[in-house]
Amino acid sequence: MGKVVMYSSVSVDGYIADDHDQPGPLFDWLLSGDVPLDESGALKVSQASFDYTRPYWDEIGATIVGRHVFDLTDGWDGKPPGGVDHVVVVTHRPKPEGWDPEAPFHFVGDIEAAVAKARELAGDRTVEVSAGDVGGQVFAAGHVDEVRMDVVPVVFGSGKRYFGSAQQQHLLEDPVEVIQGNRVLHLRYRVRR
Repeated sequence: MGKVVMYSSVSVDGYIADDHDQPGPLFDWLLSGDVPLDESGALKVSQASFDYTRPYWDEIGATIVGRHVFDLTDGWDGKPPGGVDHVVVVTHRPKPEGWDPEAPFHFVGDIEAAVAKARELAGDRTVEVSAGDVGGQVFAAGHVDEVRMDVVPVVFGSGKRYFGSAQQQHLLEDPVEVIQGNRVLHLRYRVRR
C-alpha cells in the first residue's frame, strides 16, 4: 500500500489561500524557470524544482480534495490535475448535474471513505491529500504519512490554513528534504507516529 501525503504550496505564515480563496503568488514558482514541468509546457520551473516535483507527481495514484476545491476549479473540467489518475472528492452533496460518469472522479461522504477509496484506486502508488480543511481532517485522524510544502516567500496575514481546522499539536520528524528553487522552498517531513 502506498503512502498518504498532504501537499500544497503555502505562504511563510501557513496559508494556502487568502480570505477570498485567492492563492495570490503561491503558484508563481511554477512559472519561474525554464524547465517544462509537464507536457503542456505552460509550467516552467527551475531545475531544482523539476527534480523535486516531477518524480513526486509521477508517483501519485489518487488525490483527495474537498468539494470546495472541486467547485473552485470547476472539477478541472473532468480531467484530474497534474496527470493524476483519480480524484476523490469529499462531499455531502451529489455530483454536479450533467457530470460525465466516465470522468475519473469519485464522490464520497467523509474522510474515512475518501482515504479508503483513494488507497484502493492508488494501489501501491501515493495518495495525495490537498491541504486545507479536508487535508487537516485527514491529518488529525492520523492517516497522513508525510507532509510536503512548497513554501513561497509571501506573508498573507490571514486566510485558509494549510492544516485547516486541526487544533492539536502533532509532531513531524526532521525534514527529509529541503530544496531551494526559484521563489520557493520545497520541504518534506514524515509524520511522527
